[in-house]
Amino acid sequence: MLLTYYLWIKSVKTGSIYWSTACALAYFYMVSSWGGYVFLINLIPLHVLALVCTGRFSHKIYVAYSTVYVIGTMLSMQIPFVGFQPVQTSEHMAAFGVFGICQLYAFVEYLKSKMSSENFGILIKSVAAVVGGAVGVAALILSITGKIAPWTGRFYSLLDPSYAKNNIPIIASVSEHQPTAWSSFYFDLQLLVFMFPVGMYYCFKKLTDANIFIIMYGVTSIYFAGVMVRLMLVLAPVMCVLSGIGISAILCIYARNAEPETAAEKKNRRAETHYWMKSEVGTAMCCLMTIFLASYAWHCVWVTSEAYSSPSIVLSARGGGGDRIIFDDFREAYYWLRMNTAEDAKVMSWWDYGYQITAMANRTILVDNNTWNNTHISQVGQAMSRQEDRAYKIMQELDVDYVLVIFGGLTGYSSDDINKFLWMVRIGGSTDRGADIKENDYYTSSGEFRVDREGSPVLLNCLMYKLCYYRFGDVYTEGGKPAGYDRVRNVEIGNKDFELDRLEEAFTSEHWLVRIYKVKKLPNRGV
Repeated sequence: MLLTYYLWIKSVKTGSIYWSTACALAYFYMVSSWGGYVFLINLIPLHVLALVCTGRFSHKIYVAYSTVYVIGTMLSMQIPFVGFQPVQTSEHMAAFGVFGICQLYAFVEYLKSKMSSENFGILIKSVAAVVGGAVGVAALILSITGKIAPWTGRFYSLLDPSYAKNNIPIIASVSEHQPTAWSSFYFDLQLLVFMFPVGMYYCFKKLTDANIFIIMYGVTSIYFAGVMVRLMLVLAPVMCVLSGIGISAILCIYARNAEPETAAEKKNRRAETHYWMKSEVGTAMCCLMTIFLASYAWHCVWVTSEAYSSPSIVLSARGGGGDRIIFDDFREAYYWLRMNTAEDAKVMSWWDYGYQITAMANRTILVDNNTWNNTHISQVGQAMSRQEDRAYKIMQELDVDYVLVIFGGLTGYSSDDINKFLWMVRIGGSTDRGADIKENDYYTSSGEFRVDREGSPVLLNCLMYKLCYYRFGDVYTEGGKPAGYDRVRNVEIGNKDFELDRLEEAFTSEHWLVRIYKVKKLPNRGV
C-alpha cells in the first residue's frame, strides 16, 4: 500500500509513464494480497478530482492517472477473485468516472486551444448537456439491469456504521468491524495522536499536489479507522507521515533558535523575530521533543511485547503470586483432533476457529473465517441456537461428525462461545430457514441475558448451553462458591442436571477451554 502511494506521488511530480507503470504494478501486488485495495482505488481518483477542482490539474496528472488506471485495472482483472469487478461494481465506479473526467478535461483543453472563445462556449454548453444526460441515463440503466453491482455490505457499513448491525449481522459480529475506542487510538499511536494535527497544519500551510494527497489520506483514513478497528492498519502509516512532518517542522524552528547568534545576525535581526531567552527556549523545546520521541519509542516496544507478540493460540495469565500461567488448550485440542479422528471427519464450530482447525488439526470444517457464505454460517447458528433434537437434524443434513465449542467458565476466559452466542442467534435468524429464531426469546422477561436460574428457558435448553455446561454443574471453580459457578458470568449456572441424547463428550482440554463432542449416528433401520 505504501509503495503504491509513494510511486503515485512520484508519478504526479514527474508525469512519467515509467513511474506510473511502476505504481500500477505496485497496485496489482496490493490487489493480489488484500481486499482493502478498494481504499487505494478510491483515494487516488479522489486526489485527482481534488486537483481538478482546485485548478491544479496538469498534463503530468493526466499522464499519471491515465497510465495507473488503465494498466492497474487490466492487471487487477487477471486475479480470479477480482475478475470483472473493476468495471462492474459500484466500489470501482469512482475511479472509472474520474478517468472519464480526465479524458473530457484534456479534450476540452485541446478544443479551447483550437477554437475562438465564443464558439468554444457554445460548443461546451451543447456537448455538456448531451454527454451529461447520456452518462446519467446509461448509469441508471446499467444499475437497474444489474450490470453495475450495488455496494457491498462492508462498504455500506463504512459509510453508515449502523447498517451492518441492522441488516447484516455476520459483518457486525466480527470484532475487527467494531468501532474503535478512543483508548485504542492512544494505546496504538500515543504521541502521534497529538502530532497528527500539527502535521496537518503544516501541509495546509504549504499546499502542493503531494501535500493535498497526504491531507486527503489522513482525513479519510482517520474516519474509516473510527468506524472499524481493523482499519487502524490503514491509518497508522499516514499518522507517522503527518506526525513526522509536524515534528520536523517544530525541530527546524527551535533548533535554529537554539544556535547562538553571531554578531552579524544580531545586527541584522528584526525585532519581531527575537524574543526573551530565545536560545534557551529553543534548547528546551528540542530537549522536550527528544523526551517525547524517546517515550514514544519505549511505548512502542512495550505495546509490541505485551499486546502484539502473543499468539492467539497460546494464552497466558498472571497467577496470584505474579507468576505467568500458560493455557495451551487450543493446540492440545487440535492435536487430539488430528490424531484421534478420521481424516475425512467433518467438524462443526463457530466460524472464528475455522482457519485454526483446518491448519492445525487438518480436518474439514463447515464454516471458517471467510464469512462470505452467510447462509452456511446461518445454519450453524441455527443448530447452536435450537434444542438438541432439532439441532441434530441440521447436523445430519450437514453430515457433521464432531462439534467443537470454546468455554471459559472454568478459567475466566471471556471470549468464549457463550459470550458470542447472541451473534449466533442473530445470524441464525437472519435467513428464511431460521425465521423462527427470535433474539428476544433468549432474554429474561426484564431483557437480560443470563445463564443462571433466572435465565430464559429457551437459552437454558439450547444446544450451545448444553455443550458448554455439560458436567460443569459438578465442578467447583472458586473457594466459597457453589458447584457450577461460572467465572466469566459470575453466576451459578441455572441448568445443571441434564444429559446429552444425540451427542457424546469426546474430549475436554485441561482447562476446559475447548470441548469436543461426537455426533451419534442413527441406529440402523430394523435393529
